[in-house]
Amino acid sequence: PATAVLRHEGSGPVADRQSGPHAHQVLPDPSGRWVLSVDLGTDSVWIHALDPATEEPSFRAETALRPGTGPRHLAFHPSGTHAYVLHELEPVLTVCRWDAETGTLEPLGETRVVPEGAPGPSYPSEVVVAPDGRFLWAAVRGDDTLAVLALDPDGSKAELTATVPCGGTWPRDLALAPSGRHLYAANERSGDVTWFSLDPETGVPSRAGAIEAPAASCVVLG
Repeated sequence: PATAVLRHEGSGPVADRQSGPHAHQVLPDPSGRWVLSVDLGTDSVWIHALDPATEEPSFRAETALRPGTGPRHLAFHPSGTHAYVLHELEPVLTVCRWDAETGTLEPLGETRVVPEGAPGPSYPSEVVVAPDGRFLWAAVRGDDTLAVLALDPDGSKAELTATVPCGGTWPRDLALAPSGRHLYAANERSGDVTWFSLDPETGVPSRAGAIEAPAASCVVLG
């Protein structure tokens, strides 16, 4: 049974998508002390502390992001000092500093995940970070691409370096192999999962194979 129910409040400026809260992802931080909830409807990330004795969450803070961007998913740098928020309503990624001592998420800047002039429409979906912290990959629906972003050594900056076709249509999810050598894209509308080999020097994916998977929406690696 649920031990606690914590409700988000608020809305955003995109009337048909942000009329109220829309919690899109919930995940713990690397320290295990905090739980973050990414809310597309309120343009914010909600941060909750976990009681070490009861494991029940309590509200800590709400980090506001740029209105109308629709934050969807978040991934942490392996160092645990930075986090990357991928937005759905605009094709951008927000780089944030993360302080696990205080549970503070501080936005530092935005990076586009599609090139300037890309035809669109673009609806980013998922973001994953390399185990060594050198690269970040984002799936972009509409454009049906995988974006490659190079990260600074400390993870504080991200630069779009390449985009490649996702191998299908409407890439809803990405999963990275624990080795960091292969990337898997769940292409919902084409009904397949495509996997890619990753260049260790550039991070650029090269298609390696695919299987049929009707309405594929998630990939989980055991």
